[in-house]
Amino acid sequence: MEQNVSTEKKSSEVIVVTSGKGGVGKTAFTTLLTKVMIEDPQAGKLLVVDADPALGLHYALGRKEIKTIGTVRDEILRVAEEGDRQAQEELADKVDYLTARVLDEGKDFSFLAMGHMESKGCFCSVNDLLQQAISYLTDEFNTVLIDGEAGIEQINRQVVEKIDTLIVLTDSSFRGMKTISHIKEMRDEGLLPFCKKIGVVFNRTRNDVSKLEAFAKELGLEIFGAVPMDEEVEAYDSEGKSLLELPENNPALVAVRQVYKKL
Repeated sequence: MEQNVSTEKKSSEVIVVTSGKGGVGKTAFTTLLTKVMIEDPQAGKLLVVDADPALGLHYALGRKEIKTIGTVRDEILRVAEEGDRQAQEELADKVDYLTARVLDEGKDFSFLAMGHMESKGCFCSVNDLLQQAISYLTDEFNTVLIDGEAGIEQINRQVVEKIDTLIVLTDSSFRGMKTISHIKEMRDEGLLPFCKKIGVVFNRTRNDVSKLEAFAKELGLEIFGAVPMDEEVEAYDSEGKSLLELPENNPALVAVRQVYKKL
């Protein structure tokens, strides 16, 4: 399948998947959502971004090698520290090129890994250069799907300046209820970036989630859906098989399709 390309350029639709805590299956969910988007012509030209420093998404997507924006940042820092003025001026003109070089372009979608962006500390001027380059790159796509960091306080703003849809993944535990309560508090206090949509997905569910759904509705949070715990997904993950290869009738994949209809 060739990657869908729109005939008319439009601004990118940016979807970010995050979670209140680790271990809720965020990367697996993002992979299944990628599979669903590949099937949808309306998604257009698709860019998938791994903004989680854990760097697990490329395995789930079946990517063997990985190049990250973190290596570009390290190169900028190296030249800034060791290079002469001419080398520094030349590098400033090459940031867009260096960023594009770590883009993994595939036939169905392109993939970009952020890597460990703060491994040498926070250098605002360097990060600003990278954000500009990444923003330019993402503008070349119709849809940008981002696997964000665990922890809703750490919503990654190094990739794009705007988020159209924020998907918060949680499980069906008591901590899951606390998570969605915290989302409402952050939204009411203006601590979340501007989004057209903010919603909750209950992931890896084993039991009835009606109480969680009722609680979310009381808080005024949209519910995008629920995805069941699935042994086939777990088996693929443990065997290192790409979740993009799951059969079309897989229950978790079917549930993610229903979630996508609401986005």
